[in-house]
Amino acid sequence: GGPGGGPAGGSGSAAGDGYGHGDPYAADRPGSTRSFPVGDPYGQDHGYYGQQPGYYDDGGYGQQPPPYGQEQQPYGQEAQPPYGQDNVTVYRAGGQSAPHVSGPRPQWRELFVGIFRSPAATFDRTRDHQVWLPALTVSLLYGVLAVLGIGLTHDDIVNSTFSVALTGLVAAAIGFTLAGGIFGAVTYALARQLGGDGPWKSTVGLAALIGWLSDAPRLLLDLVLPSGSAVVQVVGWATWMLCAYLLTVMVRRVHDLPWGKAAAASALQLVALLVLIKLPTLG
Repeated sequence: GGPGGGPAGGSGSAAGDGYGHGDPYAADRPGSTRSFPVGDPYGQDHGYYGQQPGYYDDGGYGQQPPPYGQEQQPYGQEAQPPYGQDNVTVYRAGGQSAPHVSGPRPQWRELFVGIFRSPAATFDRTRDHQVWLPALTVSLLYGVLAVLGIGLTHDDIVNSTFSVALTGLVAAAIGFTLAGGIFGAVTYALARQLGGDGPWKSTVGLAALIGWLSDAPRLLLDLVLPSGSAVVQVVGWATWMLCAYLLTVMVRRVHDLPWGKAAAASALQLVALLVLIKLPTLG
């Protein structure tokens, strides 16, 4: 510095004080310094230069996350319900909460055995399938056995000519087949009226199978024993109660109805079987 204490190379007014006061270009000369403002030059001191509140630097990739609380769900995924609302169950037809377990159509042997061994699982599996051929076959055979099992018709068939006997057997087979279809249709209509949602093809076919298969033991005993014997009487009433149970389970599983409504839908078919078939044979 010079004698006056000023900076070398000029007076204080010429060189300035190092901060650009006096000469605006003095701070840009070699050996000089310039001061810069600290913080956001736009008055937004929220992080890096020029950032908006709630954002962070993306490293130059052009993607920034949305503000908190506005995150988007991934494509194809629904938003989760609020806490405490994810335990909602849907009321179906009669109130059965467990979903149906469907599967491939069971074979004849699986169907016949499953109706008596595991009825609920079999009816669940057969719910969406038709069983026309097994039901038709069983109905025709039951008609033939029923004619031979009843005392009066048995004597008429045995003591008549071949053509008359054949006509009687064919007529009985067709008649019982139609009766089984009518009984099943009535059960289906009642189940739908009570709020059931099952298909008609499985209801009618399974109703015929249950009605005729459950009565088969009594018919077989009736061929070799008198109708009024105690064994035939006991078996006849036991098979009718078995038919009531299986028919109710079928309506409950196929139409998704509670026990009370399923029993009410099956009642008319059970009464018809008792009045038209069981009592005349047992009496």
